[in-house]
Amino acid sequence: MKIAVDAMGGDHAPQVIIEGVMQAKNNFPDLEFQLYGREDDICKYVTDKTNVTIIHTDEKIYSKDEPVKSIRTKKDASMVLAAKAVKEGVADAMFSAGNTGALLAAGVFVVGRIKQVQRPALMTTLPAMLGNYSGFDMLDLGANAENDPQHLEQFAVMGSFYAKNVRKIENPRIALLNNGTEQEKGSVLTKKAFELLNQIEGIRFIGNVEARDILDGVADVVVTDGFTGNAVLKTIEGVAMTMMNLLKEAILSQGIKGKLGALMLRNGLKEMKTKLDYSSAGGAVLFGLKAPVVKTHGATGPEAVANTIAQIRTMLMTDVVGQLVEYYKH
Repeated sequence: MKIAVDAMGGDHAPQVIIEGVMQAKNNFPDLEFQLYGREDDICKYVTDKTNVTIIHTDEKIYSKDEPVKSIRTKKDASMVLAAKAVKEGVADAMFSAGNTGALLAAGVFVVGRIKQVQRPALMTTLPAMLGNYSGFDMLDLGANAENDPQHLEQFAVMGSFYAKNVRKIENPRIALLNNGTEQEKGSVLTKKAFELLNQIEGIRFIGNVEARDILDGVADVVVTDGFTGNAVLKTIEGVAMTMMNLLKEAILSQGIKGKLGALMLRNGLKEMKTKLDYSSAGGAVLFGLKAPVVKTHGATGPEAVANTIAQIRTMLMTDVVGQLVEYYKH
């Protein structure tokens, strides 16, 4: 299994990207890595060249670059070359921590979408705070600014396939994000989407779910339009960071007593931090393309990179993209 890596994408590339790749390489000797970027910079962090190929390029796409324009004009950028490798069958999947908009453009215009999929969606696994639930997949998280009901119908199918194959949930619960749980609630988009989702054979649609409940493990897949999904994701990220900062501030303000209390609660606080960190489940998948294209946050660390590569490996081993193609053929 060959993974094309945009080694120059991200805030701390190539160091954290290569360090993460090295971790993953040690864990999974069945993977081969194609590292695209400045060879001299990459080689500083490559500790073992077994199953590693470095493809040199001086060009990269920056966070400030206009996404579609950069894909079309920077033909030798590390991200573009990695996407081309997937398109040409030289690699089986692609990883990047770079410019999200540019990666979306590379995925759609270079790798290409599955013919029957109208709009690929950005999807990630978010944590469930209560019970023993392993979290939930949410899509779309911003690949599309606007969606119609048919897009949400396809998102439900894609999310169900991912939850079954990659997360090993036998009969995943699919929910539609709305401003109320009643069927008659919502906008024209959500009302029509509800009707369509209710008619799909082979998926377990459980109805509407409110944003305040999604972290409680009420569904395994949550479907929404890209604008709403992106806003909800950033709200969750912001609340998580604020909670941790407030907790730290409260502990420090109590002096020695607070520090002793934190020491006693150390294991519980670590567990809380782990639950809030959804990068342990991997990166965000641009689902609906002809091959896995996955990204992590630009400020990612080596462990998150390794987790994302493990996620890509599972996608390749289960052939979840191929299964989705077969579904739409029938």
